[in-house]
Amino acid sequence: MFFRKLPGVSASGMGLRLSQKFIFLLFLSGLVTLCFGALFFLPDSARIKRIFLPRADSQTPAVEPDTTAKQHSKKSDKSHDHFKEITPAKAVTSAKIKAISQKSSPTSEKKDAEKLTVKKQEDQNESKRPPPVKPRFAVSKPVEQEMERETVSSRKGKHGSAFDYEKFRQCLQKPILGVENGQPSDPQTRERREKVKEMMKFSWDNYKTYAWGKNELQPLTRNGHVGNMFGGLRGASIVDSLDTLYIMGMLEEFEEAKSWVEKELDMNSNGEASLFEVNIRYVGGLLSAYYLTGEEVFKKKAIELGEKLLPVFNTPTGIPRGVINLGSGTSWSWGWASAGSSILAEFGTLHLEFVHLTEVTGNPTYSEKVMNIRNVLNKIEKPHGLYPNFLSPVTGNWVQHHVSIGGLGDSFYEYLIKSYLMSDKRDEQAKKMYYDALEAIETNLVQKSPGGLTYIAEWRGGVLDHKMGHLACFSGGMIGIGADDGEPEQRKHHMDLAAEITHTCHESYARTATKLGPEAFRFDSGVEATATRMSDRYYILRPEVVESYMYMWRLTHDPKYREWGWEAIQALEKYCRVDKGFTGIRDVYTTSPSPDNMQQSFFLAETLKYLYLLFSDDDLLPLDDWVFNTEAHPLPVIRTECMQGGEAGKIQQQQ
Repeated sequence: MFFRKLPGVSASGMGLRLSQKFIFLLFLSGLVTLCFGALFFLPDSARIKRIFLPRADSQTPAVEPDTTAKQHSKKSDKSHDHFKEITPAKAVTSAKIKAISQKSSPTSEKKDAEKLTVKKQEDQNESKRPPPVKPRFAVSKPVEQEMERETVSSRKGKHGSAFDYEKFRQCLQKPILGVENGQPSDPQTRERREKVKEMMKFSWDNYKTYAWGKNELQPLTRNGHVGNMFGGLRGASIVDSLDTLYIMGMLEEFEEAKSWVEKELDMNSNGEASLFEVNIRYVGGLLSAYYLTGEEVFKKKAIELGEKLLPVFNTPTGIPRGVINLGSGTSWSWGWASAGSSILAEFGTLHLEFVHLTEVTGNPTYSEKVMNIRNVLNKIEKPHGLYPNFLSPVTGNWVQHHVSIGGLGDSFYEYLIKSYLMSDKRDEQAKKMYYDALEAIETNLVQKSPGGLTYIAEWRGGVLDHKMGHLACFSGGMIGIGADDGEPEQRKHHMDLAAEITHTCHESYARTATKLGPEAFRFDSGVEATATRMSDRYYILRPEVVESYMYMWRLTHDPKYREWGWEAIQALEKYCRVDKGFTGIRDVYTTSPSPDNMQQSFFLAETLKYLYLLFSDDDLLPLDDWVFNTEAHPLPVIRTECMQGGEAGKIQQQQ
């Protein structure tokens, strides 16, 4: 009816004079130009395009995260009982929705390509920032493919190609699981190893039944515990157990754990997390599972979490603070830390995992962050060569002169010698820092009790506190694995020192009613290797003593270490095993201790793994190829020359 209202158009037909036809065509062409101009040239015309373009002819809109999103302010509500999930608005502060017609002209395609090139150049010129948070809402297939291309690109190795897992396996000197999965030939040893495996299965089955997906099992109340250390992350016991299940040959349980990681492990949490705990348990556990199996899902999850931890280094010195909100990237120091300081054992226990994140991604940012920590520590003056436990992340100065090889300091020293070993003995800086620190520890902290027990005291501004914590009992194994690479004339001395400290820690167990060790023990007021305070008498399934047993067995093959390990197994069975799992106890000096109702994830990750290795042959996770992070997750020695092609195939020839 529209055309019938035009002048000169008859009702019976469309007969027009030549001049009228010209005017009509001119009007029609103007109308078409106006419509399609609006369609293709007006800014952000997505709504108009959806009206005019058929659904089948257009691609699903792509989502481009805004990489300039600012960090959110520290959350005001620090309740640990409830964590609000991060919303798309928080994860991505702005998103541009674009649709590209498959029928677009060559000119349009050229313009779109030019715009895409400009966008990529702008992205490359962005200042260094943590990678954008992946949006939680569903994205289309083209967007998934684009994200995958970016992810693969970000994972390019040092030599321009993605990490070559098969080449890595060839560069190992020995098979990962040994010739016969570490099966000992001695029947008694084999029986004891099977007992440890049964303890692991019992712990795992009860966790699966009563606490699946939670962080830890509470065996008395038969429920799961979430806690407040992991920033809303779940499944700590699952991730911590991956490598233990694998090396014990519990493959059905391993597949269950792998499936949960793949489908349920959600990194988009929005709570306050301990940088230290998330790194050693989750990042370390996932990296270890990847290196042991080659399953890409573990690498992918480790990288995703590693990216979320990067903002914690945004301090004036680059020394990270202890707590991070995994959703916003905001970080702060623990409230109890002196003057807002960072803790030596926390910022000093990142090196192994972050170097391996660089190894599997090719992104040097991770290793640069932890190397900067080293550089800061090298520049500042150390009292008597010692490293105090508290450092300001703002000024880079020590906050107070409290030195401990136990809690607050412990794993910093462990990671120095292990960084050297993990580098295929190329990290000379780590080597020098370790042996200098060990010399200072021997000079200032190592003591001999009247009864002949060697222990490592704590140092408080020049005054010795004759206390040694259970956490410090890892040092026997640490000094042992470092003995070969110090000065040749010091090797025997270091091995003797390692044996003496391990003996002292065994004495802390032997002198209790339960034959399990206290949280801390003292050497004063006429007592030795004994807890004198009620607050130090508990045992929470800690691994440090049996860890040193395992290392000392591997280094010396002295049968006493296996006997001591068996004593610990019997004590765990008698006093810590309950109907639905294992639990810590509140007083090791009574034969009827009350349980604490917590099966710690590190019991599965560390205590049981070290006991299993203690009763296995040395070729199961051989120390020539592997170092263990402070959560007992094995990470491989990095053989750079072999990965470049110089020595590939060595393990194949041996096999």
